[in-house]
Formats: sequence, C-alpha cells, structure tokens
Amino acid sequence: MKTVVIIPARYASTRFPGKPLVDLAGKPMIIWVAELSAKAVGQENVYIATDDQRIAEVVAQHNFQYLMTSSQALTGTDRLAEAAEQLNADIFINVQGDEPLVDPADILKIRDAKLQHPGQIINGFCWLTPDEDPHSVNIPKVITNEQDELVYMSRQALPGYKEDKNAPKGFKKQVCIYAFNKAELLAFKTFGRKSQLEACEDIEILRFIELNKKIRMVETKGGSLAVDAPEDIDAVTAALKNKETNQPNE
Repeated sequence: MKTVVIIPARYASTRFPGKPLVDLAGKPMIIWVAELSAKAVGQENVYIATDDQRIAEVVAQHNFQYLMTSSQALTGTDRLAEAAEQLNADIFINVQGDEPLVDPADILKIRDAKLQHPGQIINGFCWLTPDEDPHSVNIPKVITNEQDELVYMSRQALPGYKEDKNAPKGFKKQVCIYAFNKAELLAFKTFGRKSQLEACEDIEILRFIELNKKIRMVETKGGSLAVDAPEDIDAVTAALKNKETNQPNE
C-alpha cells in the first residue's frame, strides 16, 4: 500500500498572502512541514500541491516535489483531489501547510487508521487545553459517537448541555491531518461546490456528510501551533527554536 503526503499550499491567502513562504527561524514554513512529513513517509513520498510558481520554485530549491493545481480549487481538499489525479497511490494524507510543528508520529497514526479502516475517511482530533476557549470560532469542535465516528463538526461550543451536571468532561477539536483514498477525493471534488453546512461552518470535511461517507476521528497529540495570521509568527518561531535546542543529537 503506497502512502503519500500532499501539502496544499496557496499563495493568495486573504488574511495572510504568501503565508507558505513566511520565514520561520531561517526556513520557509512550507519546508518545515515538508521535512516533518518526510520523517513519516520518506521524502520521495511528499508532494506540495500549489497554484503558484513562487511556491513551486522554493519547494524545488529544497529538493521536494511539487504538483501544480488550479487557482479555482474551492478548498485545500479540492486542491488535494486535483493533485491526487496526478499520482498513483493508495492512501493520500493531507497535512496542513501552516502546521510547522506537526508530529510525524501523528501522520503515521492517521495512516495506520486508514489501513485498518479503508472504507472510512480518517481525521485527527485532540482535547482542548484549559487555556483554549471552546467558544472561539477559530477552533472547530468535534462531535463523535461512541465508536469515534464523526457526527458533526462546528465552530460553536458543542456538545451543548441543558444542566451543568451533564456538561461534557471536555471539548474535542479538529487536528488537520486527514487520510483518503483517490475515489473519496474525486467524489469530494465532483460534488462541485461547497455544501450548505460546509459553507456555513467553513469546515470542508462536512462535505463528506453529504456524500454519506463515514469519518473516523483518531486522537493525536495536542498542543501544536499553527500560523493562521502574522501575529502567530513569533510564538511559532519560539516553539521551533525551543524544539531544535532540545532535540537530541542523532
């Protein structure tokens, strides 16, 4: 079973243009993500999917592979589907390009879950920490059934409760590592538009609900930092430097 990691990378972000190429501790962010993905599946199995030649050139300079996709891709998963059409593989793992602290072990955990449950979409989750606000619309909250299958995902604080005694023990949030096969990705792309729920919540995995696909949620490590906006750069850079300093010599 051949597994590849595809990292969607769009230059024309509304909130942060050029985000994939932002310098973090002397290295473009997209390369941090690619190198960590390579630790999981090997550099020969890592691809960056982009619609911008500037990103492609930087990726090539660092000896990684890229796949050109259209500028009309509705979401990162649509871009992944375009890239998957150009590759021959069994499992396609989406790793977000703004997660330069992603754990390679989590990528492998998602892959292994896909191997065990080939008929299901696989997505990661972790528990919100005490300093994270479940009411923040920037954090997609995950609702699962007792078999760890996704029921719904929302930017609202879910599950809700009527009485304090029934409050959940904690809230789950999405971790943006996904595993698909090619048929699942092509079905997503062929849908041709954002679904109503997907558009309301701005959470693309909800489109699979309209396709009647089961989504298995797999717990991964918490505490990762993403670069969503320019004000996140300092904290992520500090975390990267701290990680480099404390990393044991190989």
